[in-house]
Formats: sequence, C-alpha cells, structure tokens
Amino acid sequence: MYKFILYFTTLATLLFACNNDATTAESTNTNNSTFSQLLENYYEDGLKLNPINATYAGDNRYNGIFQNTLSDEYKETAKIYYANYLKQISALNDSDLSASEKMSKDVLKWDCEINLEALNFRKDLFPIDQMWSVNLVVGQFASGSSAQPFKTVEDYDNWLGRLDGYLKWLASAESKMKEGIKDGYVLPKSLIQKVIPQLEALTVEDLNRHLFYGPIKNFPDSFSDKEKNQLTAKYSKVLLDELIPAYKSLHNFMSTEYLEAGRTSSGISEIPNGNKYYQHQIKKYTTTNMTADEIHQLGLREVARILSEMEKVKTQVNYKGDLKSFFNHVRNNKELMPFLTGQQVVDNFNKIHETMKPQIEKLFDLKPKTPFEVRRTEAFREKSASAEYSQGSLDGTRPGIFYTPIPDASKYNTYSDEALFLHEAIPGHHYQISLTQESTQLSNFRKTLWNSAYGEGWALYTESLGKELGLYTDPYQYFGMLSMEIHRAIRLVVDTGIHTKGWSREKAIQYSLDNEAEPEASVISEIERYMANPGQALSYKIGQIKIRELRTKAEKDLGDKFDIRKFHNEILETGCIPLALLEDKIHNWISNFK
Repeated sequence: MYKFILYFTTLATLLFACNNDATTAESTNTNNSTFSQLLENYYEDGLKLNPINATYAGDNRYNGIFQNTLSDEYKETAKIYYANYLKQISALNDSDLSASEKMSKDVLKWDCEINLEALNFRKDLFPIDQMWSVNLVVGQFASGSSAQPFKTVEDYDNWLGRLDGYLKWLASAESKMKEGIKDGYVLPKSLIQKVIPQLEALTVEDLNRHLFYGPIKNFPDSFSDKEKNQLTAKYSKVLLDELIPAYKSLHNFMSTEYLEAGRTSSGISEIPNGNKYYQHQIKKYTTTNMTADEIHQLGLREVARILSEMEKVKTQVNYKGDLKSFFNHVRNNKELMPFLTGQQVVDNFNKIHETMKPQIEKLFDLKPKTPFEVRRTEAFREKSASAEYSQGSLDGTRPGIFYTPIPDASKYNTYSDEALFLHEAIPGHHYQISLTQESTQLSNFRKTLWNSAYGEGWALYTESLGKELGLYTDPYQYFGMLSMEIHRAIRLVVDTGIHTKGWSREKAIQYSLDNEAEPEASVISEIERYMANPGQALSYKIGQIKIRELRTKAEKDLGDKFDIRKFHNEILETGCIPLALLEDKIHNWISNFK
C-alpha cells in the first residue's frame, strides 16, 4: 500500500519522461504556454490548499503551515478551487491541444470533478480513525524521522508554526465528532476502541517519552547551546501547555461520550446518505462506474480461481489435509517464523532485493535514481499499521522508504515477504513513484496526483513478476504471492459485503479466515481498515486486472514484436491516470506499434 494518501488525496506521483511523439511533455511544449501555465497554477494553488503535499515533495515553502481542513472556510476555498479550474479546463478546445495535453486535460477534469463530488458528503463529521486520518501523519512528522525536516533552527520554528494549525484541527475534530453524534455520523465501536490507545499514548507528560519531543532529543550537531536551550523551552511549553492537554481532551471524549455513541453496525450504509457515499468511494478509488454488486461478483469469481491455484501448491508440498487446514498450517508454521529481532526482518527484505537485482533489467530498462530503504514502522502506530511505501522527495535527498510493522518479531511470518517486497518496494511503488518524480519533462501537475486503481493496481501487478525476477523458488513464497492476490480478491467481496449487503465485522472476518492464510490478528486489522475507509481496498484488484488484461492484449496482438520492457515503460510513463485513459493509451500504442 502506498500510504500517506490517507487524508490528502493529491499526494503520490504520476508520470515520468515520455518517450514517443504521442506524449510530448507539456513542460517542453512551446505551442501552448497558456495551457502549461494553467497546469502549473493548479499545482501551485493545490500546494497552498494542502501544504502537507509540498512537504512530502521536498518543497519547504509551506512547512510552517497546517490547514484546518475541517473548517467551513477551508471547504469553501476547496470548492472554489476545484470549480474554478474545472471551468477553465472545460473551456479549452481539444483541437488546440497535443495528445499529451489532451490527456492532462482529461486527468485534471477527473481530479476536479471527483473532489467536488466528495465535498457533497460529510466525511468531516468522522475525521479520526485508527489508520487513515491526518493525526497519524502528523505523528510521523512529529517524530522527526519522516518528511518534515529538522535540520535548521528555521525548520524547528516551522514545525511549531505547523503545530499551531494542527491544534486548531484537533479542536475542530472534537467539535465535528460531537456534531456527528447528533446527526448519526459516527465510527463503529470497534474502530473507536483502536483509536483510544493511539490518543492515550500522546497524553504522557514525561516529555522524554513523548513522540512529539523526538526532534529535541536529536538536535543537529551544528546547533549552538543557546539555540538548543531556546528551542527546548519553546517545545516544552507548547507540548505541556497546549498539545498534551488537547490530546487529553480528545482522549477523554473518545473514550467516554464518543465510544458510547459508537455504531454497532459495520457498514457505511448505516450513516445518512451512506449508500450514495459508498458509490462515490467506488468511483473515486476504482476510477470506474462499476456497481458494488458487479465488484462483489467479480471478487467471488477471483477467489474461486485463486483457491484452485492454492490447491496445486498444497499438493506440491505434500500436505494431506484440506485447504482450510493448510491455511492454519501456514499461519502457525514455526519454520516460517525464524526471526527474533525486528532487524532480522528488515535484513530479510534487503536479501530479497539482492536476489532479484540481476534479473531486473530483463523487465525494466528504466530504473530510479532515488535512494531506497527498508525501515521498521514507528512504534506508536505499529500495532494498527500495514506495510507501506512512503515516497522520497522530489530532489532525491530523502529516500523512498518501505515501512514494515513488526509488533512481535518472533511471530513474524515470512511466507509472503517476496511478494510484499515486489509490491511496496521494487519494482512496485518505488519504481512507479520515483521514476515519475525524477522526470524533467512533465508538468508538476502530472507528477503529483494519485489515483488508487492505477497506483495500487500497478503494485499488485508487479507481485506476479516474481518468477521472472528469480523469486518464488520456494513454494511457500509462491503460495505467499497467491495469498496476497486472494487477499485483494477477498477485499472485493468483504468490502462490498460490509458496506452494501449488511455483512457484520464478524462475518467479514470469518470469510477472510476461511479463504486465506493471513493470521487472525492481521485479518481483524484489515477488516477494520475497510470499515474505516470504504472502497479504498477495491482499487488494487480492479487496477491489477486491467493492467494484466492490457499486457495480455499487447502480447497477443504484437507477437514477436512484444517487448516487456517497452510495455512497462508505456504503463509507467502515463502515471496515476484513471483506468479508462490508461486503456485508451495502451490500445493506441499497440495500434501504432503494429
């Protein structure tokens, strides 16, 4: 999962250097400077609207700003922003645009329309959850080990400025949730129970144990004693007088009044206008007009197909029981839990990387320059986190990071590690995002957009490349790949089941346990993830199916002329565009190639 995108929807990255006449980059097009300027204005105004995006991109101009996205003023500003650019882009004549500009127009139009549509729903009334909400992003920033820089005194002062805005957001969040209780917009109790300890951890008054005090414990060596003393005093005062009391208030509210009001239902259909909201979420995350029932039925078919492949692996390893018992065998197999420390888990991922390096050029002739690291997920969010990728900065000074949660290294099961590395790291999100960010030919707008169906669809597609990259020689690792694929197919079933068919949390958990080898604790965390962000989990399989379908068509139509490296270039260079645009692009490439 590429995760920061949780809250700010325009984070990841899109497109790297185009290599054919049909996709000449806007930034090098001198025939339509007005169009290029419009794209640049959209990007720049978007950074002002969501300054966290700028920080992730390594743009430090807005590091001291945190927008209160829950305020009425902010929502009105966002509405004007998207409506204004939609009006401008819709007025353009397609005949005046190059093929690349036409695609950018279509992508920008989609982005404006889907964000305007989102403003019709009251997500602001349940702004905090256990996995996706902005307070978790701020926690990462506050630790001093994420995108927010802490290298200069100005950096430290910027963070205090950003905290001032964040404190307003925290107060608004509590107020909005109280409003949500009155209007029927509340989280399920099971999710609230996961948020409470996250908040409690930030009420500790011993600053040396407080997450937000991390930068004070790690001053750069260049700071003078005077500077250190002044910053320590400032940070201590803000934390003790403002931040910790704010977290105490929020923790008290969520552990009492909000928990009592929490829903016993699991699906989003139980909130006002919930069915329409879910259909919007399907559209947003899959970039299609598929219905919930169509997706549910597709999921059932995919689950059945992958189960038949799993039966073959079970036979290969000479396991005599049925498939469901084989799942338990894999879950509890101590031979697949060889580690005692978190560092050993990290080292194993680095070993996987070394194994595949000799094969990577057979599939990819373009590789990113951005550095890459594997890191353990921070302790404050590790218990509720999934493995994820955090992109490097645009200038390459901050590496792309694959975060893996390791709550208990002795219980860490390695059977899906090869597929996981392909998805989250190389050639999944790290290639996809870093190559885009390194482009010198595409407008910033085309580099800073995220559509999950493409982004997660690509990463899931890359899991299938393991054998071509020298991996999956161990049948359990191949079973791990099938397990990760069926996990995404199961999502199609349980996400739609929870949110449109009245499935309970418990029914969804049981369906997952019956059809995959994930440990029960992981399954519970996953189901609660889907409950917190309806529709997001659908994007992976929908996107993967489309990319695999396009590869099959290219292989069939081009025959001996098919070059897998060129195909991957064609997919990656278009970036996170809606799937219909990707499909049109590849069909045109095939036709022109022939």
